[in-house]
Amino acid sequence: MQVDLLQGLRYERRLRAGAGAGLLAAGRADRVRVDMGARPRILVFDSGLGGLTVQREIARERADADMLYVADDAAFPYGRLSEEALVARVEAVMARLIADFAPDVVVIACNTASTLVLGPLRAIWPQIAFVGTVPAVKPAALASRSGLISVLATPGTVSRDYTRRLIDEYAAHCEVTLVGSTRLASLAEAHMRGEAAPDADIAAEIAACFVEREGRRTDAVALACTHYPLLLATLTRLAPWPVAWIDPAPAIARRVAHVLAQAGLPPGESGPGARAARFTSGRAPEPALAAFLERLGLSGQATEPLPLT
Repeated sequence: MQVDLLQGLRYERRLRAGAGAGLLAAGRADRVRVDMGARPRILVFDSGLGGLTVQREIARERADADMLYVADDAAFPYGRLSEEALVARVEAVMARLIADFAPDVVVIACNTASTLVLGPLRAIWPQIAFVGTVPAVKPAALASRSGLISVLATPGTVSRDYTRRLIDEYAAHCEVTLVGSTRLASLAEAHMRGEAAPDADIAAEIAACFVEREGRRTDAVALACTHYPLLLATLTRLAPWPVAWIDPAPAIARRVAHVLAQAGLPPGESGPGARAARFTSGRAPEPALAAFLERLGLSGQATEPLPLT
């Protein structure tokens, strides 16, 4: 089923001359909303399903907003792309989505992408607010009593200078273990699609997070990939001892609410907004995933093949 989130809004057509990203370079127009009385529109974007954890929290903060969730599953996982290819891919897909949906806020619900694409996207579309996702180093450091924290992320996020700067700024007083998981995001995807995600495989991916040092133990783990909270119950069950799992999604949702309020779009009382999800692979969601999307209110589920070239 498809939900037309564009219905009922007035647009002006405006060609962005010189916008060199992807489809815009081919002369595609983007639609800019001029109906200031309409609901705010939020686009949540990720390489796969991890951003659903962020979408869920944003929906709680701004139930009145229209929301489109987009999984660029045709290019999943982003970690296999070079930095240049990742930026080019996100720019191209974003051009199509902005043209179709005309969002007020775009949330890049992916740590790997956020560290690379936010600057280019803001330069191409300065009229749109872009909110990124960064490793939750600061809240993990604040939550720790032992001074031992871990950052569980993809190898790409672990290797970024940005992550190191966050540690230097907010966790210099802690001993920080960086754990680059090669499989956990894919295991989370499999879990959400109703496929096998063996406990032994998940336990192996998180084992390095747990450090014992002179009577102290790791007591806080920053989940620096939005996929990982999808496995939170399993992570908690498999942990060798209790830790605080730091999920960045609530903080991202609060940031989105603040950005909308600053833009003159405070919460309304017109009832819940429309919700829909789009998948770039062209593959229909599996029954287990479709049921989860329904529980999130994403009853409109559309596929539009945007193959990785």
